[in-house]
Amino acid sequence: MKTKFKLTPLERSWIAYDIGNSAFTMLVSTLFPIFFNALAEGAGLSDTDYLAYWGYAGSIATLLVAFIGPVCGTLADHKGFKKPIFLTALLIGSIGCTLLGFFSDWMVFLVFFIIVKVAYSSGNVFYDAMLPEITSESRMDSVSSMGYAYGYIGSCIPFVLGLMLVLMPATFGLSQGSAMIIAFAITGVWWFALSIPLLRRYQQTAYIEHQGNPVASAFRQLGRTLRNARSEKHIFLYLLSFFFFIDGVYTIIDMATAYGTALGLDTSGLLLALLLTQLVAFPFAILFGRLSGKYNTGLLIKICIIAYTGIAVFATFLSYQWQFWTLAVLVGMFQGGIQALSRSYLGKIIPAERSGEYFGLMDICGKGASFVGMTLVATISQATENMHLAVGSIVIIFLIGLWLFCKADKLNQAYVRS
Repeated sequence: MKTKFKLTPLERSWIAYDIGNSAFTMLVSTLFPIFFNALAEGAGLSDTDYLAYWGYAGSIATLLVAFIGPVCGTLADHKGFKKPIFLTALLIGSIGCTLLGFFSDWMVFLVFFIIVKVAYSSGNVFYDAMLPEITSESRMDSVSSMGYAYGYIGSCIPFVLGLMLVLMPATFGLSQGSAMIIAFAITGVWWFALSIPLLRRYQQTAYIEHQGNPVASAFRQLGRTLRNARSEKHIFLYLLSFFFFIDGVYTIIDMATAYGTALGLDTSGLLLALLLTQLVAFPFAILFGRLSGKYNTGLLIKICIIAYTGIAVFATFLSYQWQFWTLAVLVGMFQGGIQALSRSYLGKIIPAERSGEYFGLMDICGKGASFVGMTLVATISQATENMHLAVGSIVIIFLIGLWLFCKADKLNQAYVRS
């Protein structure tokens, strides 16, 4: 008789952080672009400039993390460093999120948004790097999938509370601005509160002993890893493929609401559609975790990339509200699967004591790709004033990612057999 999959207290605490920080992801995809749009309209920015500046802000944030992530990740691999650096990123992110609603100038808002997003993304490097320490290799796919799954459904709680305030401020005796401030604050507090169990239970068990100055040691270790990349082709090629296929995923997540708003679609409908994405993503992320026990993880990732390629093609022709709802459902079906399995796939092919270093490099690939994708959309949008063409450009990047991943997966299977 098959026993039920039961999470350990440490695994539950790790998943709880996913529930906490996913609320910020939800906010970035929904209320932040709408809040920024109101500030931009008040300053006289056009729809195309609004979409472009939002894209540029995301690009700058991801570019900064692409440089910060690997260095901090390598430093965090040294004994006693992972939790303190993680806590620093958490505090900057959660407190900054709470304060963002108070800004009324669109440029000031974007600057502080970049700082908060850098802290959020940096924290995720250390959080992801904990995966090989908090569970076993055989449980990684399932635990990683549950993290995303419960993150999707759990993030709906602060989002729904904030959405009620924003859509019906008069009911609660609030102005629209005050409702936004409280919605942002709810998310920041939720993010920090759900992080407490992990901060209490996690202890770094896999690490590198630093020699001399830990910062200098981190840079030396990172240099060795980059030099040895060619001898670890199975890891290097996977990260390169990840650079491309995750590009479209992050770009679609970060630009969805901004794209729909720029097209003139109903704001309330956009927010409810993205809530639907979270609800759909929950069971499908669990499903992909279970499928990983029956089918090869590489095969499941390939299916997700192909599905996302189709989603990007569909988004190119988006013009009506019902199409956005369809897009929301399709994204929800594959979003959790591709993110969770990509994380656990890397966790299974790297040494645990260098997890921060490798997840930092993974973040370079993810954030570097997101920089390329968002900059591409923003640039084409401004240059051609054709938002459909701008969104359609990411299809090519998905196809490159699929081709590279097929080569990487073949190498990884050969490496395991050897």
